[in-house]
Amino acid sequence: MEPTALLRALFDAAVAAAGGARVLPFLPPPPRGRTLVVAAGKAGAAMAQAVAQHWPSEAALSGFAVVPYGHGVGPIPRIATIEAAHPVPDQAGMDAGVQILAEARLLGADDLLLCLMSGGASSLLTVPGASLSLEDKRAINRGLLRSGADIRTMNAVRKHLSAIKGGRLAAAASPARLVTLAISDIPGDDIAVIGSGPTCPDPSTSAEALAALARYQIATPPAVIAHLTNPASETPKSGDPIFARADAALVATPADALAAAAALARSMGVVPIILGDAIEGEAAAIGAQMAAQALDYARSSADRPCVLLSGGETTVTLSAQPNPQARGGRNGEFLLALAIALGGDPRIYALACDTDGIDGSEQNAGAVITPTSLARLAAQGLRPEALLSAHASYTAFAALGDLIVTGPTRTNVNDFRAILIV
Repeated sequence: MEPTALLRALFDAAVAAAGGARVLPFLPPPPRGRTLVVAAGKAGAAMAQAVAQHWPSEAALSGFAVVPYGHGVGPIPRIATIEAAHPVPDQAGMDAGVQILAEARLLGADDLLLCLMSGGASSLLTVPGASLSLEDKRAINRGLLRSGADIRTMNAVRKHLSAIKGGRLAAAASPARLVTLAISDIPGDDIAVIGSGPTCPDPSTSAEALAALARYQIATPPAVIAHLTNPASETPKSGDPIFARADAALVATPADALAAAAALARSMGVVPIILGDAIEGEAAAIGAQMAAQALDYARSSADRPCVLLSGGETTVTLSAQPNPQARGGRNGEFLLALAIALGGDPRIYALACDTDGIDGSEQNAGAVITPTSLARLAAQGLRPEALLSAHASYTAFAALGDLIVTGPTRTNVNDFRAILIV
């Protein structure tokens, strides 16, 4: 198979391994009372659809699937689909969160709250904490997204500014039974971080959230500071009685996606080498590091062809001032840095994509590089180092015609990277 086609097949296998139907083996039996489904995130509609199709028709079922715009799957029996903004929340997400909290408070001891979480839920379930406005939340979210902070730090802040995240949905639903099923987009697979853990005990604190805002020099409205210094902003912790009837499970993880890609590679006679499923750091720096690893394998490995597979979530730190040249996401930035460091090595091809189908600010999942990428950029008068410095990876790969465009995949297990050595 042609190298870039092989890389795309590996990516498709990784995405397929994290589909919404993965929820089915983990479903609990229906309760004596009714079941309220709260599905949120990029896989929310797909997970809710799988539940609705397999839930007994005679059992009482209702709920909400809150997804980014364009991520619906059409009508879902007994479950309403609400589309809202991601990654910066909007009024639609806030209205959904308010409605969900109201419905959760009606649940009794014979009822079940079935919470289906996936990446993106943090911005989609947005109910500001007491005395905070939606614009306060939006301002902090924009700052976090530009800061280069890792997802655990960002979600610790989001939890403490929310009336629904960080275990507060569980508090609203108590004393109902609570089951949380999640597709992980978090390095390390901490279920309390996925979607900012609306149904999970929260180990982070308000003081840590306030310190993070200061550490990353995020402009913080006075109302946010006042909120975080108020003891009422603290989230429910492990041991709280609201979690006495709570269970949680991961139904798909980044490791599952890499394992599926590795199995396909083996079937094609390519040796898979998994570098890790939780790699973090600045995207350009990770690109340079993996270029060095790939060159080492190309020089020394007897196992060729081989493919270096990895997952996780890299970051791109942007300046506080908007840069009109900045177009693209962390996967494009990783690839551009990788290509520069490889220097056109004729043995190495690579793909990097976000498994949700959206890499940063544009509508591509990611891109591919080939041994000719640098030469083709130069032929168009484009300087890759200048594009990398400007965070303009989209511009580079659009010029080459090497963008990967999938549309919404309706799942998310974070970044997928594959470096093929032939």
